[in-house]
Amino acid sequence: MPEAVGETKWCRAALLVMAGFSLGACHSPRKGTQSAANQSAIEFSRVPQADSNGRDKHDIIEGRVIGARPGQKVVLYARSGAWWVQPLAEEPSTTVRNDARWTNATHLGTEYAALLVEPGYQPLTRIDVLPTVGGPIAAVASVKGQARPPSPFIHFSGYEWRVRDAPSSRGGMNNYDPKNAWTDETGALHLRIAKVSGKWTCAEITLTRSLGYGTYSFVVRDTSHLQPAAVFGMFTWDYAGTGHNNREMDIEISRWGDPRSNNAQYVVQPFHIPCNVVRFSAPPGILIHSFGWQPGTVSFKTIRALKKANKSQIVAEHLFVSGVPSPGIESIRMNLYVMQFAKVPLQTGAEVVVEKFQYFP
Repeated sequence: MPEAVGETKWCRAALLVMAGFSLGACHSPRKGTQSAANQSAIEFSRVPQADSNGRDKHDIIEGRVIGARPGQKVVLYARSGAWWVQPLAEEPSTTVRNDARWTNATHLGTEYAALLVEPGYQPLTRIDVLPTVGGPIAAVASVKGQARPPSPFIHFSGYEWRVRDAPSSRGGMNNYDPKNAWTDETGALHLRIAKVSGKWTCAEITLTRSLGYGTYSFVVRDTSHLQPAAVFGMFTWDYAGTGHNNREMDIEISRWGDPRSNNAQYVVQPFHIPCNVVRFSAPPGILIHSFGWQPGTVSFKTIRALKKANKSQIVAEHLFVSGVPSPGIESIRMNLYVMQFAKVPLQTGAEVVVEKFQYFP
């Protein structure tokens, strides 16, 4: 399913820092203005926290380009001693969207930089000093990392998770409230859909690390009660992987608004290719959903624990061998949201409880 174009709301006062200007001209930076038709600048609207030891963690960085020309892209760097290209050496470019905004993931550092570059520019993986404006570089901006993370965090199953606080286009535009995600005294994760000021608000959490190949397992309490318009997802997502369907693979619990439909599916995106989706019926009770991700394959399985003799029963399983992505800077996410265009609209709120998340290399 499609994802939101950005991780946070656009800042009321965007940060314009170290603005570089058009080729062959160098002017004093001007905050949020352009003094000439060919002038370019970069703004940051979301800046990750400063972390000198954050190379194993990542967050979302966002901004806007003023005066972008067709074909130009943004190249991001994070400073950890030297400046390192982001998010990956093999995927160093960030697309400037039609609304002039850009979004990507970055490993954490003490400072962050954005370059507006011409088509064909090949950035260096590591640099000691940021380049200046000229030649293929149309603008340069840098900013220190924030003292605190820009979004709330929770801890669950021994991992740190970022809590979504911005709208998403999944299922139609949904609002997200950090109050809808929490852990209880037993350590179980609760995700909730709740009404605020007459509108539904949803929940999503994102792992702050990329784990790559391995087996991912989720122990989930009874979801058979979910209304047809509610969607619970366990999935991978990568802002950098636009050419790889954002490296998205899903276990989704939903009837997609149709009460007659099965209530669960496995997906390797894009979902509009029939062989990329396998639908099944998830029964009542505690279920263990998992997927094993290996080069060229991903094997999904859902099992139900039986009280007698500590046995388990396979509910569904499927092996995908086509279109499976390779690792990038993807992260595991879990969300609970509303299918806005459902045949039967959501009537009451919803809640899902995840008892445990595990990863096995």
